[in-house]
Amino acid sequence: MPKEQGRKLVAQNRKARHDYHIDDVFEAGLVLTGTEVKSLRAGHASLIDGFAHIQDGEAWLAGVHIPEYTEGTWTNHAPRRERKLLLHREQIQRLIGKTKEGHTTLVPLSLYFKDGKAKVEIALARGKKTYDKRQALSERQSQREMQRALARRNRGE
Repeated sequence: MPKEQGRKLVAQNRKARHDYHIDDVFEAGLVLTGTEVKSLRAGHASLIDGFAHIQDGEAWLAGVHIPEYTEGTWTNHAPRRERKLLLHREQIQRLIGKTKEGHTTLVPLSLYFKDGKAKVEIALARGKKTYDKRQALSERQSQREMQRALARRNRGE
């Protein structure tokens, strides 16, 4: 059987970029059971309430929902269990330092398969205030209106 190539996106947390200022992004492997991998390959996962934390020098992913595999039997997994993240020791030490600095959290951005291995993209993020969210929304809206105006002008309307 040929080895998988490329990147296959399973789940994405779009709301994270709206709710947080993203400072740094890390790619981490996941420790999964067999039925979790099969459920992910079927494209089922949700990162909505997910977060990562460091405990006893290990990184853990919590709150991510990977539904039970429909064809699984008694060997099925718990949908919201904590999953271990695979990071280098230097990366974990850096994350510990940054999160202890204050006002930062670890948020999962996307869950995907890269060359056949399950990976998660976690971000070191700071929470946005409501006025920041409104400002970003208005900027995006004004950019969209400018693009529409340019398109109309180029068409000759």
